[in-house]
Amino acid sequence: MASPLLLSILLCFNLSTVHGAGNGSFVTVPSSSFEPETVCSGAIVKPEQNGSTVYVPLVHRHGPCAPSLSTNTPSFAVMFRRSHARLNYIVSGATRGMETYGDGKKVSVPAHLGTSVNSLEYVAKVSFGTPALPQIVVIDTGSDLSWLQCKPCSSGQCSPQKDPLFDPSHSSTYSAVPCLSDECKKLTADAYGSGCTNGKPCGFAISYADVTSTVGTYSKNKLTLAPGTIVKNFYFGCGHSKSSVRHLFDGLLGLGRLSESLGAQYGGGGFSYCLPAVNSKPGFLALGARRNPSGFVFTPMGRVPGQPTFSTVTLSGITVGGKKLDLRPSAFSGGMIVDSGTVVTGLQSTAYRALRSAFRKAMEAYRLVPHGDLDTCYNLTGYKNVVVPKIAMTFSGGATINLDVPNGILVNGCLAFAESGQDGSTGVLGNVNQRTFEVLFNTSASKFGFRAKAC
Repeated sequence: MASPLLLSILLCFNLSTVHGAGNGSFVTVPSSSFEPETVCSGAIVKPEQNGSTVYVPLVHRHGPCAPSLSTNTPSFAVMFRRSHARLNYIVSGATRGMETYGDGKKVSVPAHLGTSVNSLEYVAKVSFGTPALPQIVVIDTGSDLSWLQCKPCSSGQCSPQKDPLFDPSHSSTYSAVPCLSDECKKLTADAYGSGCTNGKPCGFAISYADVTSTVGTYSKNKLTLAPGTIVKNFYFGCGHSKSSVRHLFDGLLGLGRLSESLGAQYGGGGFSYCLPAVNSKPGFLALGARRNPSGFVFTPMGRVPGQPTFSTVTLSGITVGGKKLDLRPSAFSGGMIVDSGTVVTGLQSTAYRALRSAFRKAMEAYRLVPHGDLDTCYNLTGYKNVVVPKIAMTFSGGATINLDVPNGILVNGCLAFAESGQDGSTGVLGNVNQRTFEVLFNTSASKFGFRAKAC
């Protein structure tokens, strides 16, 4: 049996050989950096100030800076399973829905992504009505229509939440949208309407991929995003019945591309966000025009045929540990939806397998362990430091982002990528890879921006 000294020498030799010591393509990080913080360490960091941009603190639902939404934080296995189901739903382009009744006729409501499989991760605190009532809402780039749970709501018809249900009768600025209004017609055209009866308020209904749903009155009210920043007539759904969504948040802010989204209603569609690397401090959601933003790299923004809510980027290359993977452009031809609610990134088959092979080779000093939903996970117990290869993603037009190490690459010891489908299918850029970047959605110019080390 080899002596401990010999084993130590062999391990050091292996690390220096595999990781190319000194070439800057690998980063040595303390193993403690993989663990979430337990104390909220600071206030929101605002990147730049101008009169047309508002910044809303953005926190992880289960981090120390979040409001107390739930007493039971889901395990990583459960979170990955939900994220994988959400990823599968996105790339499948599946459509199914619910049936409601309006004017005595059955109405079919297509399923939207939204809270599908409960994998949404980030929340913000905003206020609705006059007087302003604080509400905790999840943010979602995979949904357009924003909604709250509202009174009246019969026992068992609405889900438990930390804050009191929003009561529209107590808000002097609230009004229901009329049934025959242009806004109601647009809602129906965008597949969020639930039927309409003349003389009654406009109804909305959303059915999600996991068979959850919310139904109620399409409404408008004052939305306070931050002190002194108000959307006077913000259109949203006031839900009086909600099924099977039981995570104690109060509602949802949709950040998709359709006119019902928050981005479209405030600032004409442009917004950005920054998801922090660890859960110890807030990131931010920035709404409104950004005049000549500096520090960004830009890439064209695409769309998904038949799914107008989503925005896409197109990869042109991936680098692991300083070596560019040998991949043809066809490996990325389906594009990637940029999604705030999916945890791990879904890559097309050829690209994912090449990335996995290169990453495993670079991490061969560490023991692979089975996980179930993810296939490249490591047991890092007992290591004071871990050597992690850098991963860079290059998009069409040449924009390159170097993922944060380790929190933008590994989550709970697992590579934050999964296989999403065959070449030519649509992939998903998940929120782990987006950490620490300000991700700018400039829908008017049809481009994405990425600014490194923004939060």
